[in-house]
Amino acid sequence: MTMKIGIDRGMDMDMDTARLTALVCATLTTGLMAGLFFAFDVSVMPALKRSDDRTLISVMQRVNTSIINGWFMLAFLGALLFTTLALALHLPAGEHAVLPPLTGALVAYVLALAVTGRVNIPLNNALEAAGDAERIAEPSAVRQAFETKWVPANRWRTALCTAALTCQAWALLAAST
Repeated sequence: MTMKIGIDRGMDMDMDTARLTALVCATLTTGLMAGLFFAFDVSVMPALKRSDDRTLISVMQRVNTSIINGWFMLAFLGALLFTTLALALHLPAGEHAVLPPLTGALVAYVLALAVTGRVNIPLNNALEAAGDAERIAEPSAVRQAFETKWVPANRWRTALCTAALTCQAWALLAAST
C-alpha cells in the first residue's frame, strides 16, 4: 500500500517521491555550500593572501555584504531544512539504510553552521566594524585578527559540508536500492 500526502491544489504526492525529492534538494543545497566554501579555500583567500592589507579588508567587507541574498540564503538554510525534512520523512518509512548517512549529514552540516556562527560571522562583523579600509590606522592588525582565524574556520566548514554531502550521496545510493 502506498501512502499519499496532500499538497496545494488537492494534488497527491507519493511518499517515496516526497522522500526522494527532499533528499535530492538536501544534496543539491549542501553541495552548493560545500562548493562555495571550497571556492574560498582554493581561490579567493589564496588570491587575497597575495594582496595588501587594505585590499583584503575592502574585498572581504564587500563580499560579506553582497553574499547575504536570496540565492545564498536558499542554499545556506535550505541545506539544513531539506536535510532535516529528508530525515523526518525517512524515519517512519523504516528505511534503515538511509538513516545513518542522513543523520551523519545533518550532524556535519549543523557543525558547519556552528563554526559559521561562532567564528566566521563574528569575524565578518568585526571586519565590518573596523570601518572603511582606507581609514583604518593599523590595517595589518585588522587583517591579522581576521585572516588567521577566518581561513582555518572556513577550511573546517568546507570539510564538514563535504562530509555532509558525502553522507547525502550515500543516502541517495541507499535509497535507490
